[in-house]
Amino acid sequence: MHVDMTLLQILAVLFLPGAWGQSSGSSSSLGVVVEAKNITAAEGSTVSLPCHSPRMVWTRDRLKDRQRVVHWDLVRSSPEYSVERVLDMSPGAHQRVYNGFNKGRISIPDSAFTDGNFSLVINNVISTDKGMYTCNLHHHYCQIHQSIQIQLSVTKSARKERRFWDGEKTVFVVLLGSSVALPCVNRRSLWREGLQEDQQQVAHWDFQPPGVRPDKADRLVDLYASGERRDYGPLFAQRKMSVAEDAFTFGDFSLSIADLKPVDKGLYSCHLHHHYCGLQERRIFRLTVGPQLPSDPITTPRIFLNDEPEPRTEALSPSGEGPHVVNVYLPEQRNYFVQHLGYFLATFLVLAFIVVAVVVFTRRRKKRALEIEQGGSVRGIVTSGGEMTLDYSEVKACNQDPLNSEYKNNLLKERDMTKDCNKEFDGRMWK
Repeated sequence: MHVDMTLLQILAVLFLPGAWGQSSGSSSSLGVVVEAKNITAAEGSTVSLPCHSPRMVWTRDRLKDRQRVVHWDLVRSSPEYSVERVLDMSPGAHQRVYNGFNKGRISIPDSAFTDGNFSLVINNVISTDKGMYTCNLHHHYCQIHQSIQIQLSVTKSARKERRFWDGEKTVFVVLLGSSVALPCVNRRSLWREGLQEDQQQVAHWDFQPPGVRPDKADRLVDLYASGERRDYGPLFAQRKMSVAEDAFTFGDFSLSIADLKPVDKGLYSCHLHHHYCGLQERRIFRLTVGPQLPSDPITTPRIFLNDEPEPRTEALSPSGEGPHVVNVYLPEQRNYFVQHLGYFLATFLVLAFIVVAVVVFTRRRKKRALEIEQGGSVRGIVTSGGEMTLDYSEVKACNQDPLNSEYKNNLLKERDMTKDCNKEFDGRMWK
């Protein structure tokens, strides 16, 4: 926990240079910085500086004896790992020993909750006492949970009796039949008698303008768990800054600032103190006031083309109180759906016609190309109008005869056959 708090202080110094003056030199008196933020808000707006702490909630539970508990547990490694409760104790109550054999042999001091000494005393040590002992200290209200582990070993030789640290825990090697005290000391005052509950919790906000030293910061407000509240500064500043009245009920000590001005920029710090639990926390916020937000656009009045006002519909209530607004709903036209359906069908028919035309044209082109590939004679026929049409008729190819291997040169035969075919074709064309 101490390492985490130190890290938060370093982050506060990096991000908020002005917070260094507050955290250095007086950290123990002012408290530990647990949060640091930069907040920018527009001039004239309202900003809320968050400060939450569930621990700063007084339950007003006066049963103090139920808040603190100490208990010793024993973990045995043989024959199998098992946890055994040895004894427990709370303030104002007698210590409870769970094993009848250990009554009168194992105990802790009756003044444990007064001087903080919760050591376990074992008389007439036996071999079954060896194992891992755990001292558990609990404070339910202050959320304190502390555990101390001690390894106990039993030996029959006085020369082997010793105490040492194995790097993780304390190890006690004791002589069989002797007495030993397993230490568990917490000098921190767990409960302070004679103090009123309402005086234990205090929350206050401070403001440090730019260029002002931390010790010269202005106090804004003090809050007490009893409901007492003290506001500082001029009256206009007290009216624009507020903290919820039920802050100690929900643990929300956020500071709201209305109608921000450039003079409101600076460092704001929230201090939370709980004297009973020893809680001292600080949250620091650097507030920057930016330019004012643009105002909402002004709606221009509606202008009618015929310079006539929009008709008003007024109705008198049965009691004659005056005019009321009547909402009139105009039904939709019945042919609205049919009209849109006609548009859809017409579009669909046009697309279908285009697709059919493209398919027919493509098939005709393919059929004509196939006829030309298969070979056909073209005849020209002159009609009565003087136009010439072409007539396609299938003819036998001139080069369908297989090549005769008796010719010494097949190329000569192909040339002769090509000449014959050309002559025959020319003769047919000019008949």
